[in-house]
Amino acid sequence: MEDQVEHKTVAVNGINMHFVEIGQGPIVLFIHGFPECWYSWRHQMSFMAKQGYRAVAPDLRGYGDTTGAPNDDPSKFTTLDIVGDLVELLNNIAPQEEKVFVVGHDWGAVVSWALCLYRPDKVKAFVCLSVAFNPRNPVKKPLETLRKVYGDDYYVVRFQEPGVIEGEFEELGIKNVVKKFLTYRTPGPLYLKKGKPFEDTSSTDELPGWLSDEDIDFYANKYQQIGFTGALNYYRSIDRNWEVTAAWTGAKIQVPVKFIIGDLDITYNAPGAKDYLHKGAFKKLVPLLEDVVVLQAVGHFIHQEKPKEINEHIYNYINKVSSSKNHSNICAIL
Repeated sequence: MEDQVEHKTVAVNGINMHFVEIGQGPIVLFIHGFPECWYSWRHQMSFMAKQGYRAVAPDLRGYGDTTGAPNDDPSKFTTLDIVGDLVELLNNIAPQEEKVFVVGHDWGAVVSWALCLYRPDKVKAFVCLSVAFNPRNPVKKPLETLRKVYGDDYYVVRFQEPGVIEGEFEELGIKNVVKKFLTYRTPGPLYLKKGKPFEDTSSTDELPGWLSDEDIDFYANKYQQIGFTGALNYYRSIDRNWEVTAAWTGAKIQVPVKFIIGDLDITYNAPGAKDYLHKGAFKKLVPLLEDVVVLQAVGHFIHQEKPKEINEHIYNYINKVSSSKNHSNICAIL
């Protein structure tokens, strides 16, 4: 896959954003999560390129081969910053395209929701994997809430103090850390004991069939070069993000959306998540929600674990939206 894509870098929003692309046609923007980079979309990009789309996947600020991010300042990693990067990326590489299709997973899903919220004029439709839209609570700061619900060993809480978890990851070994995250399949909260991360988790030393040693090496090599701090800054900015997004309290997502999740995903098994997704609250906040698809016996890294199924869901939904818009345009002309 890597020898098929084009690697490019463009200056955007004060950073040098690395991205890869393959294919020609309407853009499908793939936005990765933690602890990944553009490479997590390797299966989807080649597939969509064959279907007549231009698949584009950046390394978000702080990740992979994107450089220039102020890693010593977590406040520069809010969704406003990241969405700014992506909008400027699109303005640079496709100034003629008013809107693009978006696919996001994990933190990439969070960023994609923000893109849909802040700049719905840039999004034709959004295929969301694993992380549902989380509306801003005007009276509860995220970090304090997470600490009260899950305690100090909860992974998001453990990620907060700069340098501490990075040191523990270094001691455990970068490749081992990446492997532990990607193979974690417990349908519940992830706890990382201080000084002993992953000691009590069910992640396995044996790689599943969907993940190769070469895949692990690809990710690990990137983190060996740049460290984890940039990626962890997304977690360290969650309270700052809450502070700067007050203007969007109560706002709804006004773009077409399809949501896909695995039944073993930690996010699907969070308190209240299933009721939120299936009993109307999610649909109320995302009125153009097409569907909520739950894949059975699938974990968090759904697009890597079940690439064939995810590819089909992405293509079929995007094709459906495209066909619908084309029909509407024809009717308008007539």
